[in-house]
Amino acid sequence: MALTTPCACPRCTCEVQASRAVLRDGQSFCSEACAKGHPNHEPCHGSGSCGCTCAE
Repeated sequence: MALTTPCACPRCTCEVQASRAVLRDGQSFCSEACAKGHPNHEPCHGSGSCGCTCAE
């Protein structure tokens, strides 16, 4: 069973596997878009993508 954690993006509802997380500043994100803060409103289509609307 893989360990999962919520994405650190405050508006994201994705869960991300620890082994696949994008790490930034000691936090785990589901994608590069979430890790960068969606500067161009990119959707999170990372390994933990759940189809949430955190980029909007």
